[in-house]
Amino acid sequence: MNNASISRKRNNDADPIVVGGVTPFTTIDYPRQLATVLFLQGCPWRCHYCHNAKLLDRKESIPVPWVSILDFLQQRGGLIDAVVFSGGEPTLQSGLTDAVRQVKRMGFRVGLHTAGCYPDRLQKLLPGIDWVGLDIKASKKHYAEVTGVRSSGENAWRSARIVVESGVDYEIRTTVHPRLMDRDRMTDLVHELADIQVENYVVQECVQNNCLRPDYRGIENFPFDAGDIDNIARRFARFELRKTD
Repeated sequence: MNNASISRKRNNDADPIVVGGVTPFTTIDYPRQLATVLFLQGCPWRCHYCHNAKLLDRKESIPVPWVSILDFLQQRGGLIDAVVFSGGEPTLQSGLTDAVRQVKRMGFRVGLHTAGCYPDRLQKLLPGIDWVGLDIKASKKHYAEVTGVRSSGENAWRSARIVVESGVDYEIRTTVHPRLMDRDRMTDLVHELADIQVENYVVQECVQNNCLRPDYRGIENFPFDAGDIDNIARRFARFELRKTD
């Protein structure tokens, strides 16, 4: 997260959302668009490979003032195409709908990165969203092993169905860490994704140098070979493998 010249201050209760960091320019967080990413503070899950640990506690950071973000975006009109709300978990924050409306009124497309923690909130939010990147971390029965939260699988998979049925442009992606994913688990996951008619799927290798759990760092064996990836790709209309190298 690079906050450029955007100043920080202590939380203003009038701000609709708590923003813990900003990436001013990126080409990889919204497909085919130059975007600014807003990292919202707070997440209810504790995924072992999470690389944004400073965003997990909703009150840990000194936030970036919303008025400063709006001023920054106003200056970027014509320079960026989209604003992406990421995290943390952006749907944790009740003011996200208002923040999205303000950004849309400025003429930007709006993207959302979410783990699907709150399916009801996600469903209400989707009419204002142009593109969603939804993290599906495992088959339903293995979800709590990743997140540490018992009900997380039910919520995430309900969110997946909502996104697929919404008509909003999306990608569903899975981060692969070798301690949490093998061929059998991936086979279960792919079957479940196909059952809900996912068309656009991304498998991404875990960046391990800053995992929340120290014992998940520095394990460099990606568990799938080219044949495995081909078998996965055949199940989806669109598929992408994102490696770290």
